[in-house]
Amino acid sequence: MKTVLCFGDSLTWGYNAEGPSRHAYEDRWPSVLQAALGDGVKVIAEGLNGRTTAFDDHLAGEDRNGARILPTLLGTHAPLDLIIIMLGSNDMKPWIHGNPIAAKQGMARLVRIVQGHPYPLEAEAPEILLVSPPSVSRTEDADFAEMFAGGDKASRELAGQYVALADELGCGFFDAGSVAETTPLDGVHLDAENTRRVGEAIAPVARVMLELK
Repeated sequence: MKTVLCFGDSLTWGYNAEGPSRHAYEDRWPSVLQAALGDGVKVIAEGLNGRTTAFDDHLAGEDRNGARILPTLLGTHAPLDLIIIMLGSNDMKPWIHGNPIAAKQGMARLVRIVQGHPYPLEAEAPEILLVSPPSVSRTEDADFAEMFAGGDKASRELAGQYVALADELGCGFFDAGSVAETTPLDGVHLDAENTRRVGEAIAPVARVMLELK
């Protein structure tokens, strides 16, 4: 049995701008990935609304700093064969930093945590797939427009930053923006069709990285 950990934010959690609500379990991209990979693989979804790569945001009851919680999750779910990290959208908030270079540095911190973690029972570090999220888009929702002011331009640079980082640190890379786009309802999240597209598109990449037939 192969084990895959999907580490992300509200896009992985399944936030649905309609309502707002949460997408049905079968529509969330980790669930779609699980269905595509089959019974020989266990896909674990670890998504949290508002999660950043490696920066503090104290506006919620949960710890949103990905770098702080990741070591605990690596130990909790070990042994792992693959970790898929899709983060960076929340880094685009102006009060976080709103800078794609900083998001790249945050992602680098996460990769080094995965590669250097002291796994239980001397398990090996898993393969890593970095996924750049679909770009933030313009929206008529005034709150989200202000919350992600400037994010539409900044987030378009994430794919280029992440692919360079993946090459540098020996990770896989996938651009979710190549198959999905954010909903104009809030400019940040995915509707059911687009979140399914992400899971469907990641599946063949994960299959290769897991060396599945």
